[in-house]
Amino acid sequence: MAKFKNFLKSEIVLVIAFILAVGSAFFVPPDLGYLEYVDLRTLSLLFCLMTVTAGLAKLGLFNNLSNSLLRHTKTSKSAIMMMTLICFFSSMLITNDVALITFVPFTLILLRLSNTETLMIPAVVLETVAANLGSSLTPIGNPQNLYLYSKFNLSLPEFLLTLLPYSALSLALIVVGCLLIKGTSLNHIRSVPSVQIDPKKLAVYIALFILAMLTVLHIIPYYILLLVTAAAVLIFDRKVFLKVDYSLLFTFAFLFVFIGNLGRIAPISQFLSNIIDGNEVPVAVLSSQAFSNVPAAILLSEFTTNAKDLLVGVNLGGLGTLIASMASLISFRFVAFECKRKGEGGQGKYLLWFTIVNVLFLAANMILWYFIK
Repeated sequence: MAKFKNFLKSEIVLVIAFILAVGSAFFVPPDLGYLEYVDLRTLSLLFCLMTVTAGLAKLGLFNNLSNSLLRHTKTSKSAIMMMTLICFFSSMLITNDVALITFVPFTLILLRLSNTETLMIPAVVLETVAANLGSSLTPIGNPQNLYLYSKFNLSLPEFLLTLLPYSALSLALIVVGCLLIKGTSLNHIRSVPSVQIDPKKLAVYIALFILAMLTVLHIIPYYILLLVTAAAVLIFDRKVFLKVDYSLLFTFAFLFVFIGNLGRIAPISQFLSNIIDGNEVPVAVLSSQAFSNVPAAILLSEFTTNAKDLLVGVNLGGLGTLIASMASLISFRFVAFECKRKGEGGQGKYLLWFTIVNVLFLAANMILWYFIK
């Protein structure tokens, strides 16, 4: 029973997606139409990108990169600035989830070694916002971008130009936020050891990443990428398969079924079409607050052809509540574990500061949207 409860807590979005898919099947009995629901290209790309980034993380590439950059910092303020910017820019290529899984623990270790753990909350909050907003700029930065980029067959230039103003504003706000943190000297910090990277495996993952980029750009068919990635990892580093987030893949599959069924229920389909028409951004932002921006993107994409506004809405919608972007839960888990390790509270304070900062960032970006729409 305890394991089941832990599963429900850790995979609540997956569980809800499953319940929705099964529930919708009572209204639209399974038939051959179900085969058209699932976007195999999106699922294949997600799987391959998660496998590659998991492999690079396993090699220690990201930790070594952080170590190298942090050798040039002298204060806690500059260190937090460096780690936050790493989250912002790295998330564009390795996704917001991977950026937070990789760099938040590294930051907590850094703060512990430098006796500046009082800065944990502002540091992790800013890193989380940075990862969610940095990832919004590229098609591979987060799952909803990859899905919308593929579904609406957007070109890379129009995708980048749509989100560039919001990323630029967010980067400026992140820098200001880091500058407001009170810094202390890091002269006595103990170094975090780097790891020796296997050059053969590194070359394999870099080649697979390039292949994935060519697939994103529609130069290589997705099934070629899938076959090559699976074969290469099976030969060179098969344990990486255990580190792939399969729950995200199943969540997508269940949501595809649920949303496909909704499109075949006339009253619901008509209602959603009416409320989203011309209101893609605010509807997507509000929907994301309730059930996260990935499900919001998949659901709303079936009822609008305005891909650019929907893209803006679900990415800005990742700001706000803790569940607006499921990647934010990753940081919260690390903070909760750190508080438990020290035998003190702090989760409530983190949630308060997280919400305040997210609302401020969301408000600033919505004002920008209002003036440029």
